[in-house]
Amino acid sequence: MGALQARPLNPPAEASPLRGVYAALLIQVVISAGTYLAAKRAMTELPPLTVVLWRFFLSGLVFVVLLLVLPGPKLPPRDAWRRIFILGLLAGPVNQVFFFSGLARSTAAHGALLYALTPLGVYLLSLARGQERASARTLLGIATAFVGVVVLLLGRGLADARGSMLGDVLILGAVLAWVVYTTEGKPFVAVHGPLRATAWCMTMSTVLMLPFAPFVANTDKLMAASTTAKGCIVYLGLLTSVVAYVLWYYALSKVSASKVAIFSNLQPAATALAAWLLLDESLHWEIAVGGVLVLAGVRLTQTVVARAPPTAPLPPVAGRPAT
Repeated sequence: MGALQARPLNPPAEASPLRGVYAALLIQVVISAGTYLAAKRAMTELPPLTVVLWRFFLSGLVFVVLLLVLPGPKLPPRDAWRRIFILGLLAGPVNQVFFFSGLARSTAAHGALLYALTPLGVYLLSLARGQERASARTLLGIATAFVGVVVLLLGRGLADARGSMLGDVLILGAVLAWVVYTTEGKPFVAVHGPLRATAWCMTMSTVLMLPFAPFVANTDKLMAASTTAKGCIVYLGLLTSVVAYVLWYYALSKVSASKVAIFSNLQPAATALAAWLLLDESLHWEIAVGGVLVLAGVRLTQTVVARAPPTAPLPPVAGRPAT
């Protein structure tokens, strides 16, 4: 009788229907597209760090309430605190402070273009960590989607947009932080689940923002701000920092990091459509062509079949030589 082949008890997640995952990612894309508009609007009346601080105060409060009402442990296990600190630092003080400070000095188009590098960064870091295997189809999908973003942004005036070098460098720093947050967060969410993992990390982000409060809270300016500016902070605090972050980690718990990250390249297309619907901006042919290329790149990446890492050979049976 031949040796028995080891079979997984459960089928891999990517072999099961993923409609729920894709629906979650599309909702996350729509919310994130509005983030650029909301952030820019809020910063017309308030300093960038003030917006970031109140955004995290609001989201941190929501996550603390969720942890209190959710069944199960309220605090993370002792061996998880170091990872939560790192993930919270990346998601809060590093990513958001860099992003908002850069966006205040640059343009939304530049920000969208630099964030289009996220899938490539996540893919390369996942390869380096051994979380994924090299795939020509994945790389082609990422490249196609990136070209689509460039074409789309050219249609929105990227060639004429002027942003400072410092602003673009700060945004690039935010992109790198998000790449590491996504890649490092995948094994963490696999253990603790998307909701609890996000709640612990974002609560930590809020705690790490507290030392900035005496210097950047600007309570008087916040109270004097318009209802629209306050509404933008609520949008950033509730939708972006709570709903979108939970959806991101939910998707990471189901599929590979590169398949999740590629959806971020849909954000410029969603932003262009939102600007057309809400701000009466015109649609150019570049937006249509770029959108098709982005969709094609996303589709290519999603059709890559995940290959399991090689399994160790079965031990030889007594009385029979190993093969």
